[in-house]
Amino acid sequence: MAGSALLFPGQGSHVADMDATWRDTPLFDRGLELLGYDPFADLGMGTRVQQPAIFLVCACAWDAHDGGQEVAAAGHSLGEYAALHAAGALTFDDALLLVDERAAAMQDAAAAQPGGMVAMLGGDSHAIAELARSLGLTVANDNAPGQVVLSGALEMVDTAVELARSDAGARAMKLDVAGAFHSPLMEPAAERLRAALAATPIAEPAFPVWSNGSAAPFADIRRELSENLLRPVRWRETLLALRAHGVERFVELGPGEVLTGMVKRTLGVEGTADRRAVV
Repeated sequence: MAGSALLFPGQGSHVADMDATWRDTPLFDRGLELLGYDPFADLGMGTRVQQPAIFLVCACAWDAHDGGQEVAAAGHSLGEYAALHAAGALTFDDALLLVDERAAAMQDAAAAQPGGMVAMLGGDSHAIAELARSLGLTVANDNAPGQVVLSGALEMVDTAVELARSDAGARAMKLDVAGAFHSPLMEPAAERLRAALAATPIAEPAFPVWSNGSAAPFADIRRELSENLLRPVRWRETLLALRAHGVERFVELGPGEVLTGMVKRTLGVEGTADRRAVV
């Protein structure tokens, strides 16, 4: 399986003026037409606009990418939609509309049941897991060695911040997100997404796309996309699995270079961020 794996980032990867490279391109214009609004007008509005904006940048980066050696793809949370689009499983139109519905559903679920997320940097992984269990929090992201994210009720997230150093030897950083993503609190959003996915045609991918929830190629795209709102992002395991399957090169397409850094931390090798995708 020697070749390249495409990596697409998720929410939190947005950077200032990330749309500048792609404005006035046909695909970008098509995206704004489909959405009926400009998500880049105020990215400070959070999840509701950040998700479609990031997907649109990722899709434009893929459209401009000079590839040909791709043997696999993976996306970090939201990035799964761009990965499935790149593999031909979702059309651009369908993927963007799904992302728009996903963003709205997640924002609404977060407003109905406030929650939060906290990154635990360093520390003992077993102690972090035990702290999460004791507080009723979910391990939402296993991003890289020494970088785990917990998700759940806002009060318990605040308690985790207070106890991180003493109970787990970790440095805690509360994340600026709308809710408890990748936790059971997102069930209302998952239900809405199931309905949207049921009405969306999905084709066989041209190459395997790794699922966050299983750290393996998607077996049931509709089911896994909805369930992945509730399950951890197993990113570290995904990178290890891609390497075990013979992937030799990782190419990040989208705003920023966060995933490229995770490749280096997890595998000890350099990834490549397509500079045309980074503004």
